[in-house]
Amino acid sequence: MALEVLSIEHNSPEWYDFRKTGIGGSDAAAILGLSPWRTNVDVWEEKVGIKVPDDISDKEAVKYGKAAEDLLVQLFALDCPTYKVTQNKSVVYRRGFMFASLDAELEDDENVKGFLEVKATEPRSAIAFSKWDKQVPEYYYAQLLHYFIVTGWDYAILNAQIKSEGNNGLPRTRTERYPYRREALKEDMRYLYLAEKRFWGYVERKERPPLLLPDFRRN
Repeated sequence: MALEVLSIEHNSPEWYDFRKTGIGGSDAAAILGLSPWRTNVDVWEEKVGIKVPDDISDKEAVKYGKAAEDLLVQLFALDCPTYKVTQNKSVVYRRGFMFASLDAELEDDENVKGFLEVKATEPRSAIAFSKWDKQVPEYYYAQLLHYFIVTGWDYAILNAQIKSEGNNGLPRTRTERYPYRREALKEDMRYLYLAEKRFWGYVERKERPPLLLPDFRRN
């Protein structure tokens, strides 16, 4: 399947309508049963038009994340000048039934393409913090795999600002950067692709899929 480049403003009404026509990166973890926020059935109901996605735009964590996104991209560009960093919030990439709306695109000093994903997070437990220890949480890892499949690009970096309680009511933050290479992820990419293809078959047939739930002992 060829890669298509579409012009749709991210988070616009047209973008939300477009999301019903395929699977995006934020759907990937739920389709695998790994998301702590949505199930695969929630995603299916959204895609077939039974359910309107929950409006979470007023949640403090969501508002903070959106406000921080551009700043985190800019900070990455300052800290990592060997990469050319490009943001274009009107570009959506599509490959078949899968699409990707990227936080930013990267080019290294050899003009090799990759992408940047930024997260602002505030873990609330020791288990939640442990998910960021030398790796990213599995629900964000699934999102990265999805973007690798769609773009066909060679590498990705997830840039995370991790916030915790500091002194005198002031938050403590640290930045972690997690690099990934496409070559090392081929088996996981194939696993995700087959799972999403199977899920999209349920959408096309309007057949409710079996419910998958995360193992909350891991969250």
